[in-house]
Amino acid sequence: MSVVEEGRTYIGASVPRKEDATLLTGQGRFVENLTAPGMMHLAVVRSPFAHAEITEVDLSQVRAAKGVVAAYSGAELADEWAGPLPCAWPVTEDIKIPDHFPLASDRARYVGDGVAVVLAESRAAAKDAAELASISYEPLESVTDVALAARPGAPLVHESLDTNESYTWAMSAGEVDTVFGEADVVVKERYRQQRLVPNAIEPRGVLVEPVASTGELTLTSSTQVPHILRTTLSGVLGMPEAKLRVIAPDVGGGFGSKLDVYAEEALCLALARKLGRPVKWVEERSEAFLATIHGRDVLQEIELAATSEGKITGVRARLTASMGAYLQLATPGIPLLGAWLYGGCYEMEAYDFSCTGVFTNTTPTDAYRGAGRPESNYAIERTVDALAREVGKDPVDVRRLNFIKEFPATIVSGLEIDSGDFEGALDRGLELLDYEDFRREQAARRASGDPKQLGVGFSTYVEMCGLAPSRILGALRYGAGGWEAATVRILPTGTVQIMSGATPHGQSHATTFSQIVADELGVDVDSVEYFSGDTAVVPQGMDTYGSRSLAVGGIALHQAAGKIVDKARLIAAHQLEVSPDDFEYEGGRFTVKGTDRSMTVTETAFHAWTAHNLPDGMEPGLEGASVYDPPNFSWPGGCHIAVAEVDTETGDARVIRYIAVDDVGNVINPAVVAGQVHGGITQGVAQALYEEAVYDSEGNLVNGSLTGYLVPSAAEVPSYEVDHVVAASPTNPLGVKGVGETGTIASTPAVVNAVVDALAHLGVTEIEMPTSPERVWRAIEEAKR
Repeated sequence: MSVVEEGRTYIGASVPRKEDATLLTGQGRFVENLTAPGMMHLAVVRSPFAHAEITEVDLSQVRAAKGVVAAYSGAELADEWAGPLPCAWPVTEDIKIPDHFPLASDRARYVGDGVAVVLAESRAAAKDAAELASISYEPLESVTDVALAARPGAPLVHESLDTNESYTWAMSAGEVDTVFGEADVVVKERYRQQRLVPNAIEPRGVLVEPVASTGELTLTSSTQVPHILRTTLSGVLGMPEAKLRVIAPDVGGGFGSKLDVYAEEALCLALARKLGRPVKWVEERSEAFLATIHGRDVLQEIELAATSEGKITGVRARLTASMGAYLQLATPGIPLLGAWLYGGCYEMEAYDFSCTGVFTNTTPTDAYRGAGRPESNYAIERTVDALAREVGKDPVDVRRLNFIKEFPATIVSGLEIDSGDFEGALDRGLELLDYEDFRREQAARRASGDPKQLGVGFSTYVEMCGLAPSRILGALRYGAGGWEAATVRILPTGTVQIMSGATPHGQSHATTFSQIVADELGVDVDSVEYFSGDTAVVPQGMDTYGSRSLAVGGIALHQAAGKIVDKARLIAAHQLEVSPDDFEYEGGRFTVKGTDRSMTVTETAFHAWTAHNLPDGMEPGLEGASVYDPPNFSWPGGCHIAVAEVDTETGDARVIRYIAVDDVGNVINPAVVAGQVHGGITQGVAQALYEEAVYDSEGNLVNGSLTGYLVPSAAEVPSYEVDHVVAASPTNPLGVKGVGETGTIASTPAVVNAVVDALAHLGVTEIEMPTSPERVWRAIEEAKR
C-alpha cells in the first residue's frame, strides 16, 4: 500500500496528468482502434438537398456491389423503432416536436439528412456502394436563415406543424415598462451569434456488438453521455435497458457535440440486432460538418435602461434561435441556458426575456461549449460598452458602477449567486494590463496616424453551470436529473478504486478526482485507480457536460470517500479497543488522542476484508457510495481582457495580448484549470475572429470542410496570462465551481470589444462576427462615409 508522506496534500497542487502516459505512448483506445470478429461497416446515404420529397429509393445496385452485406431505406427500417430519437427538453407545454427517426423516409429536411444505409465487409466497400444508391428527389423550397424562417409565408420545414416556430419561452421580473419609460437612457443593440461547427479532434464513431445467446447489445460510442444513451436508446429500440451496455472509451473531445443521441448510434444498434453481427461506423471530417450538431445561430435584440450616469436599471432581450431541421436531445433548451443571465453580473431592477425557437433547413443545433451562456454574456458585455459610449464614460467605470457586490445575491431574474468577486477580478486584470499605460500607447498611435491601431476589450462575466439541482431542472421541464453518482472502494492491499458517473473526454477527471480522494483518505495519488464510461462498471451516472464534473461529480466522490473514513473509524476503534471519539484524524491516519497509537484508513481495509474481528453487525469490505444533488447551480465569474491590433488598411484584426482573471472557487489542480481556460478562450476567440458555418440560398453548407472553415491554431493566438481570485462556493464542501466553459463564455465579447475599441476614433461601433478582414475593412469604409 502507498500512504502519502506526512503533511502533504494534493488539492491545490499541479499534479501531472495521470491520463497522459497512455495517450502519449499510443495506448489510448478510441472507437477507431476497435474491431470485432465478423464486423460490418456502415455507411449512410445522405440527402444532397436541403428540402426534398423522397419519391423513390432504389438500392438494387448497392446490394449487388462487391462486399455489400445489406442495404436499407428509411421505410424498410421503420419497424425497428419503438419511437423517434429523443428530445429531452420540451421547454413549454405547447412546444412543437416533429418526429425524428434515424432515417428519413418521406422527406429530407437538410443537406446531410440520412435516407439510406449500407452495410459491407469493409469501410471502403460500404462507401463505394453508397454512391451507387439511386434515390429520386423532388426538390422543395428551403429556408436556412432563421430570420426569414420566422416570417409569415416562409417555406415550412415541417408542413404538418403549419409553422416554423417550435416554441416561445418568456420570463419577466420587476416593473419593466415603468423602468424603461422612466430611464434617462435606453440603448438598443442587435447581434448575430453565427452558426458554429464544434469540430472535436476525434469525429464520432460507433461499434455495436450483439450477444445472440442473451439478446444483449454492447454499444461503444465516442460520446459524452453513456448513461443517458443507455436510457434513451433502449426506448428508441424498444428493448430492456438491462440488455444494453454502453461504453465510452477514450474520447477525443466533445465540446457538447457528443452530448446527444444520434441517428448513427440507433442505426448501428438496430442493424446489429437485426443481422446478429457487429456493426461499426466512424464519421469522416467532411461528414461531421453535416451530421454532427452545430452550435449557436441566434439573433439577439437587447435593450438596456439606465440613468444618465450609466447605472443600469433594466434589460430586455429578445432571441430568435435556429433549431435546425429537428430537435435533438437538448436543442430547445440550449438558448435558454442563458435566459437568466442577460443582466450579467450587474444589479438592476427589471428584467424581460423571451426566446422563439425556429425550424430551418439546416443541420440541427444543440450544445456547443458554453451553450446559451456565451450568447447571453456577449449580448450584455457588448451592450455595456454601447452604454458607456452613450453616457460618455470609460467602460471600466460603467462596469464598476453596476457590479453586484454582496453575496449571496438574488439576481433580478430570480436565481441566487452564492459567491463572487467581480470587482476584485477587474482590479487584478487592470493591474496585469497596466491600463493607464495601455491608453497612453493607444493615444500615441492614434495621434501618429499609425495604420495599426490598438484596442482593449473587457468582459466581466458570471455564468451558471453544473446543470443542477434536479428540482429546478424538473421545473424547467428538463427530462433528467442533475445529480451525480460515485463509489469509492479500498482493496485489501490498500489500492483505492473510484467509480464516477462523470465521463471524461479531455478534462483530466482521473487526475483531479484522484487528488480529491487521495487527500480525503491520506493515500498517494498514484494508488488511486479511476473507472468510468462503462455502464456495466458504473451503472449510475448523469455524465459530463455543462461544467458539472467537479462541482457535482467531484463532490459525490468526496462524500463517498467520507463514508469510507466514517466506517474505517469504527473499525480502527474496534481494533485498538478505544472509542471512535478518542481519535484525531489527519492525512488518512486515526491517532488516539495523547498517544502514539494509530491506524491508517488503508490498514483498516485489510481488517474489513478478512472480517475476522469487525464490530458486531458491520458488513465486510470498505466501500462508500454517494449520489450528490447540489442545492444550487455553480457560479464562476471573473474578468477577461483582450488587446487587439487592427490593421486599418487591410482590416486584419489580431489578439496580441489576453488576460483572464477567473473565480472558479477553490482550485484542485492549477495546471488543469489553466488548460481548461486556455482551450475555452481559444474557442471564444475563434468565434470572434474566424469561425462561421455559411449556407447558400439552396441550403448547401459552402464551407463544409477545414479548407474553408477557419479553426485557429496556436499560431493565431497569443500566450494567455491566467490568474485567479477566489470566492469559494459555500454550497459544497470543497468550495469549488465549474471551469470548463468560462473561457468560451468570457472571451468572445472581450475580443470584439477590443476590435471595436481600436476603431472607435474612426466612428466604428459595431462589426458582425466573425470580425474578418473584409468585415473590418467595410466597417472602416462605412464609418468614413
